[in-house]
Amino acid sequence: MKIRLALSIAALVFAIAVVPREVCFAQSVPANDVWTGGTERDVASQNGVMVAAVLPVAIDQPEALEEAAAAGDPKSSESEPAKPEPRQRGYSRIGIGVKVSTLGVGIEAATPLAGKLNVRGGFNMFRYSRPFTDSGIQYDGQLHFQSAEAHLDWFPFGGFHVSPGILFYNGNEVTATASVPGGQTFSVGGTTYESDPAVPVSGTGKLNFVKVSPSIMLGVGNLIPRNGRHFSFLFEAGAAYQGSARVALNLAGNVCNTSGLFCRPISGDPTVQANIQAQQVKIKNDVNPYRFFPVVSMGVGFNF
Repeated sequence: MKIRLALSIAALVFAIAVVPREVCFAQSVPANDVWTGGTERDVASQNGVMVAAVLPVAIDQPEALEEAAAAGDPKSSESEPAKPEPRQRGYSRIGIGVKVSTLGVGIEAATPLAGKLNVRGGFNMFRYSRPFTDSGIQYDGQLHFQSAEAHLDWFPFGGFHVSPGILFYNGNEVTATASVPGGQTFSVGGTTYESDPAVPVSGTGKLNFVKVSPSIMLGVGNLIPRNGRHFSFLFEAGAAYQGSARVALNLAGNVCNTSGLFCRPISGDPTVQANIQAQQVKIKNDVNPYRFFPVVSMGVGFNF
């Protein structure tokens, strides 16, 4: 570029120094006119005509335009206006998260719908076993948490979200095997009995809830961040309404009076059966506060 510019300047100097003005200017006036000099402004104008005749039409024009554009000259080149960033399209990305919550250990996935809305679904599971005693009856209990959920996440501002949803499968339940060693007393429905040593009391118990439960969650964090980040931290809290507990207590064997006399089978005594029903109601009332099951979760996510 510099060599071409130097050659062009040399040609210009040569033209000004050597070529007579009358010869150059004669190209811009009629042949039968006599040149009289004119004003300084006319001379400058006619010199411009001569320079245009001597210099190339464009001296290194492509390179000059590129350098001007690099220097930030808005007039150096015509460029297309910056296009706005495209809006988030529905189902254009997928986010995967893992979490720990009061529903168990879970995995979930989300995808954007439009604007500030995501749709999210997940699965949770947890197992726990421990023995316990209630009203003299010994239980070997197993806690089984298993649920599937779906949410519509609305982000009114930032990463804060309001998420109505549903546990479309609520498999959370407690099961237990029951036993009363022979000669020991226990109570059902407010009545005390003694387990017959010859045919001790045994049975099963189960507590669960309706299979479909609506829920509402509030939280921070987004599996599909709108700022383009790939990792996210997740926290939310809320509750699922699972209604009143369903309790089933089944006992078999023989019961006796507290003195150890008058033993009879549980299945053949209506009074004992009625007391067992009353015991189920008591257990149901004890867990009634959990009809609104609290859900608190923390996790991390990645999207692609």
